[in-house]
Amino acid sequence: MEIIADLHMHSRNSRGCSKDLDLEHTEKYAKLKGIHLLGTGDFTHPAWNAELKKKLTETSAGSGIFQTATKQQYLLQTEISLVYTQDGRGRRVHQIVLAPSFEVVDQIVEYLKRHGRVDYDGRPIFKIPSDNFVYELHKISHDIEVIPAHIWTPWFALFGSKSGFNSIKDCFGDQVKHVHALETGMSSDPAMNWRLSQLDQFNIVSFSDAHSYWPWRIGREATIFEVKQVTYKNIVAALRTAQGLKGTIEVDPEYGKYHEDGHRACGVCMTPQESLANKNLCPKCKRPLTIGVHHRVEELADRPVGFKPKNRPPFTTVLPLAEIIAHVENKGVGTKSVSAQYYRLLQLGSEFDVLLRVTPQDIARIGGDRIAAAILKSREGAIKMSPGYDGEYGHPVFDV
Repeated sequence: MEIIADLHMHSRNSRGCSKDLDLEHTEKYAKLKGIHLLGTGDFTHPAWNAELKKKLTETSAGSGIFQTATKQQYLLQTEISLVYTQDGRGRRVHQIVLAPSFEVVDQIVEYLKRHGRVDYDGRPIFKIPSDNFVYELHKISHDIEVIPAHIWTPWFALFGSKSGFNSIKDCFGDQVKHVHALETGMSSDPAMNWRLSQLDQFNIVSFSDAHSYWPWRIGREATIFEVKQVTYKNIVAALRTAQGLKGTIEVDPEYGKYHEDGHRACGVCMTPQESLANKNLCPKCKRPLTIGVHHRVEELADRPVGFKPKNRPPFTTVLPLAEIIAHVENKGVGTKSVSAQYYRLLQLGSEFDVLLRVTPQDIARIGGDRIAAAILKSREGAIKMSPGYDGEYGHPVFDV
């Protein structure tokens, strides 16, 4: 059974997230998108935890997969922000945590409450080193899975330019043996990560980290699993062994908010080579640039661009359908006309069906030749991007 999963989500209880980011909205748009399995997000937050327990039931005893009354499936998931000092530097690392049951979730919450509060934010902050965090969670249950989140993002990530590490072993120490998968984040893709031999032993996954339920946010990146049955055990086994990991769905990394170096206040975006030539300073105001993902990959890579290790699953790069429509129509992504065209195209199937499988002829019949041509360009990787930098999303640049 092939399923598409987005296992890095949030709820309305996380700062910076939509106040309507709830089960009802995520279920609606997951079904439109073609996502079979969602992370719950934020299971440490008391109000959200209670809502999950009230509205979700386990698909079968011990499956570790939960569903709404209308059968949308969820896996218990949260994100934790670890902020601490190591080797004389401040470190800020986000970790995705997956749990097999509400009983285990409650034990995780009790552990975290010994280190601080869990009620003020769905993504709570704790002064716990990453190695200690993994060790303590595995004392609770060996079924808990910790996945370093958006590993290249400058501010809160394993390899982030502002407060990250140069080596995954430096971050996790001897607990690296319990880390099996790494999340690319939107500003990198698997190919960029393949350039680091230190990552060969880890599986590469992608999820959305959605802060709202809109279809150009939820599932914008996702992971494809091939499992006999959708259970927590089977999903985690795939994450740990790669058996059952079929690939990922990615946006172009230039679409991400931190792909290139830059200074948003001055409107300056620079490649790593340009930044180095300017001593990593903004050429307009002379303040330090925010060093992006591309630059960090270049710093740490020990392989050339285009290198692919053996036995790595493939990935597919596509833009969200609403973004494609908005560009073709020269309208805002949230406008009524873009929404109307989006729903017309969903007569052909889910969004992922339209983006990946429906014939151009059928797309043209519903959406017109220009939309069909743009989707074909997306499938072929022929859409050029003006890259994102310093918190500014990238955007497509193409004609049809």
